[in-house]
Amino acid sequence: MEQKKIEAMRETPFELGYRMAAEWEPHEATWIAWPHNSTDWPGKLATIGWIYGEIVRKIITGETVRVLVNSEAHEKLARRILTRVGLELSNVEFFRFQTNRSWTRDFGPFFVRRKGLKPDVAIVRFRFNAWARYSDWRMDDAIPERIAKKLGLPLFHASWNGNDVVLEGGSIDVNGSGTVITTEECLLDRTTQVRNPGLEKKEIEEILCGYIGVKNVLWLGRGIAGDDTHGHVDDICRFVGQHTVVLCREGNPRDINYLPLEENRERLEGMKLEDGSRIEIISLPMPEPLYFNDRRLPASYANFYISNATVLVPTFNDPKDRIALSILADIFSDRLVVGIHAVDLVWGLGTLHCLTREQPKSL
Repeated sequence: MEQKKIEAMRETPFELGYRMAAEWEPHEATWIAWPHNSTDWPGKLATIGWIYGEIVRKIITGETVRVLVNSEAHEKLARRILTRVGLELSNVEFFRFQTNRSWTRDFGPFFVRRKGLKPDVAIVRFRFNAWARYSDWRMDDAIPERIAKKLGLPLFHASWNGNDVVLEGGSIDVNGSGTVITTEECLLDRTTQVRNPGLEKKEIEEILCGYIGVKNVLWLGRGIAGDDTHGHVDDICRFVGQHTVVLCREGNPRDINYLPLEENRERLEGMKLEDGSRIEIISLPMPEPLYFNDRRLPASYANFYISNATVLVPTFNDPKDRIALSILADIFSDRLVVGIHAVDLVWGLGTLHCLTREQPKSL
């Protein structure tokens, strides 16, 4: 009843006091979708399940993990792996909601919350169309509504002039106090992977402000080479505090990522946050290039995930692994920073942040 009531309101989440929380704010749970699509990890799917087991093992020390599975048999497989890696499953919850793929960050709910009014947590339902690239996306697209119904949470349908808006979670990052960062390559693309034909920058800014509760939109340029999403920001730049970002920097001037990342740095140095302050920029190295079938893979240390108790960082058997882990350990001194081997994961063209979606704790 409450869900229908809020859906019928014409006010945006922002007007009703909702905002998208920063990832480091307290979580009620982390959502993941257990892997099953062999085309995402050619020849590696069996290995990927065990990496998921390690991911859950690290997150569960501080919060519940909610797992999307396709069937009873799929759930049994996940339970078997999680048990064999030494987990007691009391803090793991399974939801038999079918998915096309496992990139929960991009198709999962955009959770928003507010203080002082009930209901204090809600879901914004942006549409998902598989990055405007693949034809099989309809089960993924249905997940936010299914989760909202299951949890009894209010649901807002993001729209503009009566049309649904497409947005993936990995295309934005927020500081939780009014600023969102994104890229022109992804959200303003007009030729390659077009999410929202006809929408201009100003309109996209209004949508972001209205539906995720921000006041300030920062635009970077391009993402990194090999990124199947065409420019997701969570492979290049992440908020790690209200006034601080980590930004990837390529040390080799001959590498294809060097100029785009330097241009993004120049942009950030001239930008301001919602309170008018400048942004503190901390450099994060890039690993050496990785390839699969002669294709450059989007290996990046910026695709880390911040849980309540840990920060999970993708590692690539690279000497720079230690440097990246050390930088993030200095930033997140209140959490255990751990590396997760991601050479196999990145064959799927994404790693830890792409696979996870945080659900904020009620205020």
